[in-house]
Amino acid sequence: MSPEIIIPLLAAAVQSGTPILYATLGEIFTEKSGVLNLGVEGAMIIGALTGFLVSRYTGSPALGFLAAGVAGSLATALHGIVCLWFLGNQVVSGLALTILGAGLANYIGTPFVGLSAPGFSPFAVPFLSSIPFLGPVFFQHDILVYVSYCIPVVMVLFLTRTRFGLSLRAAGEYPAAATATGLNVIAYRWLGIVGGGFFMGLGGAYLSLAYTHLWTTNLTAGRGWIAVALVIFAFWRPGRAVFGAYLFGGIMALQLRMQASGTQISSSILLMLPYALTVFVLVLSSWRKGTSEEPAALGVNVEPTE
Repeated sequence: MSPEIIIPLLAAAVQSGTPILYATLGEIFTEKSGVLNLGVEGAMIIGALTGFLVSRYTGSPALGFLAAGVAGSLATALHGIVCLWFLGNQVVSGLALTILGAGLANYIGTPFVGLSAPGFSPFAVPFLSSIPFLGPVFFQHDILVYVSYCIPVVMVLFLTRTRFGLSLRAAGEYPAAATATGLNVIAYRWLGIVGGGFFMGLGGAYLSLAYTHLWTTNLTAGRGWIAVALVIFAFWRPGRAVFGAYLFGGIMALQLRMQASGTQISSSILLMLPYALTVFVLVLSSWRKGTSEEPAALGVNVEPTE
């Protein structure tokens, strides 16, 4: 395959994988605290709509992007109330959040379908964009893509080199031992839920403010579920999540290009490719459980301490 074909495809993989990367990092952050959140899709779509509306009415995509993160945090806070206050089932609560988010976004967003909003445009990074091969692939995007390059590094340092990060992981690994040492496990789990929701909201905002610059029904199109699967594929490691997100982004970009080229393959089969890969990835990951960094107390509720 010639560079004229492979370079644009890889650049599209980075762009398509960025919203998945934001959401995957958010879910990793949440699960590191011991809370399973299957409501990623719901938090993403709420973030996408919030970012779109704020940007449209204020003219500031940056403000819309931040507002989307806050909206994602507020949405996942509902999950926190159910799981941390009322000790509800985390799986059921997450599914309910996805249904709530999709329904709410469709209801509020229907009048805005097809309308546009100010968003982020690509720009070349001086010097770096001129590097052969790597420059066009990684350094000719919008600012949100460049921000996503930094977040995995910051997250790894936070989780492995800071007191708060280590305490958050303790809340997900050994909540009883963490409580015995004086840590407020519930507080750290709240941090995981709200902090993770912020990144999920940012992932949704990328779709409406950078990827499309407009609003449409079902904008997230199952990317939240892909993010949940990618957490397992990445073995709960932010660095590995980058590879996984770009892999799925590449499959999405490939199927869009194949449809545009007029291929004889059924469009239904092409649309199925990312989700078929999701199933394959889950099966493959299940064979390597020994290398996983899954929190030992993931999905286990903790009684609030007095």
